[in-house]
Amino acid sequence: MGKATRIVVTGATGFLGKHLVEQLRAGGQPLRLLCRTGSAVAGAEVVRGDVTSAEDVNGALEGAGEVYHLAGLVSRDPKDAGRLYRVHIEGTRNVCEAALRHGVEKVVAVSSSGTIAVSREPSVHDEHSGYKHDVVGEWPYYLSKMFAEKLALAYARERRLPVVIANPSLLLGPGDERGSSTGDVSLFLRGELLAMPAGGVNFVDARDVAQGLIAAMRAGRPGERYLMGGVNWSVRKLVEALSELSGVAKPKLELPAGLAAWGARLLRGAAPWIGQKYQGPDEATVRMAALYWYCDSSKARAELGFQAQDPIETLRDTIADLWAPGAGAGSAAGA
Repeated sequence: MGKATRIVVTGATGFLGKHLVEQLRAGGQPLRLLCRTGSAVAGAEVVRGDVTSAEDVNGALEGAGEVYHLAGLVSRDPKDAGRLYRVHIEGTRNVCEAALRHGVEKVVAVSSSGTIAVSREPSVHDEHSGYKHDVVGEWPYYLSKMFAEKLALAYARERRLPVVIANPSLLLGPGDERGSSTGDVSLFLRGELLAMPAGGVNFVDARDVAQGLIAAMRAGRPGERYLMGGVNWSVRKLVEALSELSGVAKPKLELPAGLAAWGARLLRGAAPWIGQKYQGPDEATVRMAALYWYCDSSKARAELGFQAQDPIETLRDTIADLWAPGAGAGSAAGA
């Protein structure tokens, strides 16, 4: 990539984007960030714009050699379906078209492990797994991510665009100012996780994924996907680790997978009768937690040198960040 004249990053103000920008700045190449909002960033050119605008994206990619496409929207609300499709699908289309127009050397597009690595039983999935429309297709976030991923791979296959897909699992670690990824940990720390779901999760440090994206730019094969995950843990094991590290008591009630949605509705409906406002997870969150999001990152380790750090250190840093002054996790145990 020695001929690259400029690195462009979309979604630079997000949780993963900030870690990526921090690591890229150390490389010394010209850095341009396409952002809807946000303040100036030292060592980078900030361009105001939106990935849903073809004109904005085309202008931002002019003169680019490498493009990291991270722009996205995280929502579990079906009412946000239109916005999710515009940001993920149209945004990806705009980036791919502009990359072709300007002769970009390589694009790394960030998707989600949830497009392929999720099931109703504790199975571990790799890049050969098919899209899980039957498992998560009812949620616009994952459905839009699937379509965006398919679109990017079609550009690689049919139009020879050198694009690589990164599929990170649940991102944890410090720096999630919006709570879009660490929100469920925050929920636990506030004592609002009232029952233990029966599913399983794979989580990974956002700082490790940022390094993985840079490695994908250097060594990733165009048209290929790379799962970037850490450990596969049951929700019980994750909650027990969070409890041990934080001192917050774990919930005593267990919620069988088949009763996940019913249990969430029951807890929400019962709250007013006991004089409380329900602050726990919504039905979609509970149902997602009853699934198994297990993945195998062997391909990324073998081809990119991807490494995930000690999960306990990631959880410790996540808790410390959420309990930092002004973070809003709000637990006396963290004072």
